[in-house]
Amino acid sequence: MIRQPIITVLGHVDHGKTSVLDYIRGTTIAEKEAGRITQHIGATEVPLETIQQICGKLLHKFNLKFTIPGLLFIDTPGHEAFTNLRKRGGSVADLAIVVIDITQGVQPQTKEAIDILKTFKVPFVIAANKVDLIRSWRSHDKVFINNYEKQLPEIKEYFDKRLYSLIGQLSEVGFNSHLYNKVDDYRKTISIVPISAKTGEGMSELLALLTGLSQKFLEDNLRTEITGVAKGSVLEIKEVQGLGTTIDAIIYDGTLKVNDVLVLGGKHEIIKTKIKALLKPNPLTEIRAASHDKWKHLQEVSAATGVKIVAHDFDKAMAGSPLQSARTDSEEELAVNAITAELERSHIETQSTGAILKTDTLGSLEAIAEILKRKQLPILKAEIGDVNRKDVMEAIASNNRDEINTAILAFNVKIDIDAKETAEKDKIVIISKNVIYHLIDDYEELVKSKQQAKHMKTIESLNWPAKFKILPDHTFRISKPAIVGIAMLVGKLKIGGKLMDAQGHEFGELKSIELNGEKVKELKAGLEAAIAISGTNVVVGRQIQCYERNKL
Repeated sequence: MIRQPIITVLGHVDHGKTSVLDYIRGTTIAEKEAGRITQHIGATEVPLETIQQICGKLLHKFNLKFTIPGLLFIDTPGHEAFTNLRKRGGSVADLAIVVIDITQGVQPQTKEAIDILKTFKVPFVIAANKVDLIRSWRSHDKVFINNYEKQLPEIKEYFDKRLYSLIGQLSEVGFNSHLYNKVDDYRKTISIVPISAKTGEGMSELLALLTGLSQKFLEDNLRTEITGVAKGSVLEIKEVQGLGTTIDAIIYDGTLKVNDVLVLGGKHEIIKTKIKALLKPNPLTEIRAASHDKWKHLQEVSAATGVKIVAHDFDKAMAGSPLQSARTDSEEELAVNAITAELERSHIETQSTGAILKTDTLGSLEAIAEILKRKQLPILKAEIGDVNRKDVMEAIASNNRDEINTAILAFNVKIDIDAKETAEKDKIVIISKNVIYHLIDDYEELVKSKQQAKHMKTIESLNWPAKFKILPDHTFRISKPAIVGIAMLVGKLKIGGKLMDAQGHEFGELKSIELNGEKVKELKAGLEAAIAISGTNVVVGRQIQCYERNKL
């Protein structure tokens, strides 16, 4: 059968990711027809008939015979949730929506979202949100292309400037893009759909485009063997009162049944456990607020769907891990081999020095590692789990070999007390963040500052050229060492520097500098001080002539 495509939403903070999903949910709920919408664990399923009703005549523009049953939106927006939707080095998500505030354009987290989509090879469309904030914009029609034509000429001109500015910014990050109705080749050009999640403008076009692209380009990927074993991905691990530790999962292939053996990746080894229960919240129930009596117990679920699974040993499970079900010994063996191979495939290339990366999930680990690789920042170790003292000791050893790139990057994990104390004592930097681009930015800034500090240290160790004159009547000792008073003319005089006469002949070495009664390491232009010049043949009156005209 053909399953519904799995669609996730990403974008910069406050650009409207949640609002887009809330509008989709709200619109479908507003239909008030039983069975028109099913809200799963971490997902909202919108049937095709509901999409057809919302989009109306727009769907006919794609001139397609529809076979997909609807769209499944992952309603846990954000990069962290998205990175857990992984399979075979790619993503469970078939499509993504990148939400961009059209009044602000591409922001740091937008670039990060696009980087992550590149990493997991997920096609996407741009939802240019907040068109209602365009100055003097009027909402005459919820279909954008109709509403645009009804705007005043100067408003159209201003909108066009914002649109082409966005197209230019997307070009800078490596993508051709255009307004969705002007795209000739959807494989080569990213579609931009101007929307307002507040007024609903453009939302029907966004749903129509997602449906059309899924139908036209993804149908082969959406074929699933309904009677086959289930394959999916662990979205989150949660403690639920009365149920114990559960996992929220997205199933993208096959059917999962109660009493199936579930095989998935654990923090230390492959987990094999029998499914005790499959749960979903009742229709239209907010999953995070669902009480115990709001859950619906199911005997089986089929792709594509979100589901809460109850079984033993989930406290050892790893968010972002692939999962697979089995009903026979041979299927169990195949599942173990498949999960093991997939986890090995996600092995991250490490080097002898660099950053130690610790994250809460496998998906986040892969995504951050890929971004670091693109930025040519080395990784010493990449693991899931809290930062411990062993990590710090490894960072200390790495720091002796490469102080520039050494740091511990902690994403959404805790830092043990002894690890923190050891790091502070040995001056190992731990960067702890729960937003990926903040983590990467801070690390890049740290590396840059270390590079600058090393550069300055190198500069300070250099012997700078300097020119000075010996002051008349300021000979304090004629030799071994010769001590004279000087006036600095240009450059910088440093201890250890070699001295030359006016003809370029080298003699003696600067042994010490005394300025205002204090020993100093260097002397800058414009200052006067006493200097000691060492050298077996350096004698004032011979090699050093104390006439104001003679300068060394």
